[in-house]
Amino acid sequence: MHFGQVANFKTNSNIPIEKFAIAINSNLKKSIIIKSAEEVEEKFHSRLSCKKKTYRYIINNQEIGTAIYRNLETHIPQKLEVEKMKQAVKFFEGEHDFKAFKASGTSSKSSVRTIYQAQVLEKPEGRIWIELTGNGFLYNMVRIIAGTLVEVGLGNIEPEEITSIIEEKNRNKAGKTLPPQGLYLVTVEYSSH
Repeated sequence: MHFGQVANFKTNSNIPIEKFAIAINSNLKKSIIIKSAEEVEEKFHSRLSCKKKTYRYIINNQEIGTAIYRNLETHIPQKLEVEKMKQAVKFFEGEHDFKAFKASGTSSKSSVRTIYQAQVLEKPEGRIWIELTGNGFLYNMVRIIAGTLVEVGLGNIEPEEITSIIEEKNRNKAGKTLPPQGLYLVTVEYSSH
């Protein structure tokens, strides 16, 4: 799997750019690794220059969870109706006001975002992936969308109700915020910098 976190900084270092990742990794803890480094224009900003992000939320939908992956996925033992979740996720695509899908206290001025692609994928060993690609995401938005899709999978919300939940902009109508275990930023895409 490829997981993409991007950071930028200014430096006066004389280390050649092709040696930068090795030099930084030698000073980091084992829990983080720099895969590559490249020079960019002065105006480039790793967050503000981003055009698209893809997040993945992983659910273990087996009756019994696993000890090894307990911090890397969310275990939901009740059998989820994945086909209904696949229908429901498509209602998130497009430009919408996602006010119902943001944590209270979010500082963003606007809650309008565009989801370019939204999908629910069945994976081996009872795993369900929820993948969302958009131009930006509100605080906890992916985890709340995932929680809402779980409610669809449990039969508590019908797929078609997603439209009215979005339109009503009422946080209480959407599902609960799922735990952070299972949330991954998969890719960040930029226009040519």
